[in-house]
Amino acid sequence: MTTTPPTPPTPPASGRTHRTQAERRAQTRTALLDATVECLVELGYPRTSMQEICARAGVSKGAFQHHFSSKSELMASAVEHLTTRLQRRRAPEARELPDGPDRIAAAIDLLWNSYSGTLATAAMELWIAARTDAELRRAIRPVDRALGRSTLELLTGLSGDLSEERMQTLFWLTVNLTRGLALDAELGGDPRRREQLLAEWKRIATLYFGEGRQCGE
Repeated sequence: MTTTPPTPPTPPASGRTHRTQAERRAQTRTALLDATVECLVELGYPRTSMQEICARAGVSKGAFQHHFSSKSELMASAVEHLTTRLQRRRAPEARELPDGPDRIAAAIDLLWNSYSGTLATAAMELWIAARTDAELRRAIRPVDRALGRSTLELLTGLSGDLSEERMQTLFWLTVNLTRGLALDAELGGDPRRREQLLAEWKRIATLYFGEGRQCGE
């Protein structure tokens, strides 16, 4: 009786096939952050439990504790993670903003697209909860300030010769308007009204920018 020799193992494909420990840690951390954002958007902050986050991320509670010391730290890191991802996605668009009078209007559209949607929903949940949660407030405040700084840097790059005072005014008006519009969207406000308000602000801001350049500031 002839014995069929065992099939030799398939040689590994060229290149590295195993992830390093650092890559595994990074993947676990990203899974936790993505699951946190998903829970905040779908369930809201009060119903976002560590058990639910770990289940969606496919990791154990011990793995979570290895990466984050508290739920507040995880929440702040999740918003930072989402913000960074959105900024990377918007970077090519920022580099392609048109020149001339249409530049500021296009920049406002870019900011609105960044501040609305998933980021606005997740951040809103945390801002509201932070009002009565001191630990959460301490955790997300640096993240919120960093987001503000990055937005200001974007506007500064478009400012031409505007004075610092006018630049700050333009920045805060734009940020607070876009946040307000994002909240209006979350509450089911009229989308046509939001479009009208955004269009009016772009018109005013374009005039404001033009005035600064004409005054030689």
